[in-house]
Amino acid sequence: MDAASRPRLRSVETVVARDPEHGKVLVLRDTRGVAPGHAVLPPPLVPLVARFTGSLRCDEIAREVSIEVGTDIPVDVVVRLAVELERALFLEGPAFRAALAGAERQFAESPIRAAAHAGGAYYAEGVPLAKYVEDCRVRATKQAQPASRLPLPNGDGRMVALVSPHIDPWRGALCYGHAYSALAAALPPQADTFVVFGTSHAPMREPFSLCRKAFDTPLGLVEADLAAIDELAKKTQGFDPYADQFNHKVEHSLEFQVVFLKNVMAGRPFRIVPILAGLGAHQSTGLDPAEEPSVATFIGAVRDLVHSRDGRVVVVSGADMAHVGPRFGDAKPYDPPAREALERKDRESLDHAIALDASGFWSQVAADLDDRRVCGLAPTWSLLSVISAIRPRGRVLHYEQTVDAGDGSIVSHAAVGYYA
Repeated sequence: MDAASRPRLRSVETVVARDPEHGKVLVLRDTRGVAPGHAVLPPPLVPLVARFTGSLRCDEIAREVSIEVGTDIPVDVVVRLAVELERALFLEGPAFRAALAGAERQFAESPIRAAAHAGGAYYAEGVPLAKYVEDCRVRATKQAQPASRLPLPNGDGRMVALVSPHIDPWRGALCYGHAYSALAAALPPQADTFVVFGTSHAPMREPFSLCRKAFDTPLGLVEADLAAIDELAKKTQGFDPYADQFNHKVEHSLEFQVVFLKNVMAGRPFRIVPILAGLGAHQSTGLDPAEEPSVATFIGAVRDLVHSRDGRVVVVSGADMAHVGPRFGDAKPYDPPAREALERKDRESLDHAIALDASGFWSQVAADLDDRRVCGLAPTWSLLSVISAIRPRGRVLHYEQTVDAGDGSIVSHAAVGYYA
């Protein structure tokens, strides 16, 4: 790396975080699980990294930023920053490609998907984790209105699908509690398969990604349903359903659901069909994924699986809603009127969801995706598209806005049950 080099930042997650020394810092996080840690950038370095697009040389970046900030930025500063980010595997280049190839090979060869977030987002030990999950469910059950615990009329009350949050279980305890206490109360007696759709926080090349690995948890191993997964792969047309399997390595949207499912099933044997939903091209254009033949074929294959195992399959979506405030790039926190407006928009989305209106849900969420930053669009659309033929009755079990105590940023999320 020298003055003539053209550094290019990888596609990573950027989050604004509070810092005692700098006030705020920009945190780079690798959603693919290749880089061993995060990169923390104080404010003076942000204009430099913002120009790490591969189009400018280091000396050109130094000149541009010097003019922008009115202070001379030595080219050596830019080069050193690029070298550090390259070593940390946050830049495109030979070092990252070699590390990626090694990580992909190791993951491909392992029959088990390790519990990537145990000890961080939730307890790493089985006993305290089981107690925490039970406490979440008990707390939610006590707070639930009596009507929400009753079976829906004109049906047997068994749950066939569930939308759950994928925020970390520490902050989302109550919403997870509502989701999985409701599932436990209405679990079909013969249920032994869970099709779990999750958001892929790392970019995907294909619309969906299957994973044939057992998921490890502190509560025990959860086996993948290889027969079901292989059947889905065989029916897939127009894309490779394993092209993005590496994205499963550290993706939390599925991992958190598997932990709660393991607790709810309480020793009963079950298997999972883990599916990451990307649909990135459709999200960027707003076009309904149902119009894409390859997507429609895949969704149809999942629907066939549900129908072929009548009463044995529950479909789950791990999906948060809005991400707003300074942490996510907004200029300021939402005040009470803005929070009320946000809830109204979220409730409109949920109205489409409980009405099984997959197309309406997609178009309404996609319309302001850059503002609300809903990261559960793809998996929840997928769930709705799969269960629409069953015509279950939907119910919003809980809605919540989790507010960061430091900067007022908000992640909204909901639990929604679908009953036969």
